[in-house]
Amino acid sequence: MTTNGEELSDGQPVLELRGMTKRFVDVVACDGVDLALRPGEIHGILGENGAGKSTLMRMTIGLVIPDAGSMSIDGEPCTIVDPIDAAKRGIGMVHQHYSLVDDLTVWENVALGEHGAIDRDATRSRVKSISLRYGLDVDPDAYVRDLSAGIRQRVEIIKCLRHQPRIIILDEPTSVLTPGESEYLFEVLGEGVRREGWAVALVSHKLDEVLQASDRITIMRDGKVVERVLTADADAPSLARAMVGRDVALRSESFALGASMEGAVAVTDTAASTDVAPVLEVENGAVRAADGAVLLDGLTVQVRPGEIVGVAGVEGNGQTTLARTLSSLIKLDAGTVRVDGEAIPTGKAGSMHRAGIAVIPADRHHSGCIPEMTVAENLVLSSLDAMSDRGILRREDIAARAGELIEEFDIHTSGCDVPFAQLSGGNQQRAVLARALSINPKVLVAHQPTRGLDVGAIEYIGDRLRAAADSGIGVLLLSTDLGEIAALSDRIVVIYRGRIIGEMDRASLDMERLGLLIGGSTAGEATP
Repeated sequence: MTTNGEELSDGQPVLELRGMTKRFVDVVACDGVDLALRPGEIHGILGENGAGKSTLMRMTIGLVIPDAGSMSIDGEPCTIVDPIDAAKRGIGMVHQHYSLVDDLTVWENVALGEHGAIDRDATRSRVKSISLRYGLDVDPDAYVRDLSAGIRQRVEIIKCLRHQPRIIILDEPTSVLTPGESEYLFEVLGEGVRREGWAVALVSHKLDEVLQASDRITIMRDGKVVERVLTADADAPSLARAMVGRDVALRSESFALGASMEGAVAVTDTAASTDVAPVLEVENGAVRAADGAVLLDGLTVQVRPGEIVGVAGVEGNGQTTLARTLSSLIKLDAGTVRVDGEAIPTGKAGSMHRAGIAVIPADRHHSGCIPEMTVAENLVLSSLDAMSDRGILRREDIAARAGELIEEFDIHTSGCDVPFAQLSGGNQQRAVLARALSINPKVLVAHQPTRGLDVGAIEYIGDRLRAAADSGIGVLLLSTDLGEIAALSDRIVVIYRGRIIGEMDRASLDMERLGLLIGGSTAGEATP
């Protein structure tokens, strides 16, 4: 590996950044960063949440104005003032968080931001042309609200490609994709790099996808470039060490993009005894959507105190409905939820919380926090009754409790009164976890708890889930990450089209059979 801005090879970059620096009050998000993107290459930008990767890319397309630094395209100095200017210069970006409007069709979303009158036929034709050229397979007349996360990602790519960019920036493009969808995305990217000579910046914290998809890697930590390496010379442990500054347990990184699953299971003896009564029971749960679609179809699952039950399955098979049911957001059409043997009314605000169920939602930005509120306020949202007198909040008690949780869960923040939105993704998730565990729950429902996190944060969250189970909490882990499921679960159930179709414990775990079950085949169904 080489450091201190030294380039790995010769060749004229299509885009070159020098000394890019950006400060936000007391935080230096980027500190003198150099980066060169070359045509026909995928350049991985690797780093922890909060390392400065996204800020660097946002400066590149004019969403953030740098405090210092310079940029050149094809060797010519330039200043980019906004994303429209960036697009004119051949730079396109696919953002981490989708910018689509659910109630519009695909072609209408693609047309958003265009100047002049909208030409429906021309836009639909353009969508079809790009879809055909790159194998994206998107219906221009489909409504975005009806699309899966993977198809929405394709729409974002089409929006980017409609301006025929030479430089493409992808900011955490697989954070909400299944392994199969991720693999497909990188096949499309690889084809564009080979055929069109794109210069691609792949911003990620996922080691395996960077190792498999990129040609070279730049690693950032605390706003600075700490190492540069040709991908052929890199390996996951050394990249992780560079990212976080220490050795990291890579529990699930080896399972990205279809890598081997051997060795996934860490041997433990922490599973709860089968003689212990379940702390959580969902029995014959059934839910239908307003249009009649079956969301849950007689789903039955149990969790005992002190065990982690992993619910494995492709996204869209009922995991979200189950999590929302256990959050009191959905009423079962049929079936029962019990905590410690007592039936809990579903769809009744606060009933699950009062029964002792805490939930880590899949989307911390949408339902896990209130970004405009302070860190302290977010940390005590689940305990407001204990922090108030006759409806008046006790601010000193809130600050004191928040300080305890910040210290216990090592949440990196300059103070408890800063806006929650200023925390990095990993620290936001620590705060969501801290709030969930602060109520001393009987059951912890963790829905995609490490989605969008870096390896250090993934290790931390996994350790905390294991510690919660060791303390006697029943943990229900809903995840599409098979590596995470295999590494953490004492028992695994497979959900398919709203039903549990198979189950296996740690001792009988067979990854091939698990894969068949996830695909809906019950030929290899195992019994607990």
